[in-house]
Amino acid sequence: MTAILTDPATNSPGYTALLHSSLTSPILLGGAPRAIAIANGTLAAAVGLGLRLWLVGIALGVVGHIVARWAAKRDPLFVEVVRRHLRIPSHLTV
Repeated sequence: MTAILTDPATNSPGYTALLHSSLTSPILLGGAPRAIAIANGTLAAAVGLGLRLWLVGIALGVVGHIVARWAAKRDPLFVEVVRRHLRIPSHLTV
């Protein structure tokens, strides 16, 4: 699926660009954001292999991935929103 970027106000011919949808969609691994999926898998492997708590590591990995998929389904850019929220202090606290 491709999208054509145009400015509807001007409609100038020659100033359009084809844009593939993969350039605008977030990168997901198994439905979860890439960074979260890698961190979750690393943490689950560290618990499962390093601490030899196999069931806890598997449970942590599955539950973490389900939560990440649920959040990404609601908002695919939730990781960027959380990063921005943590970086910018809230001046208008309630």
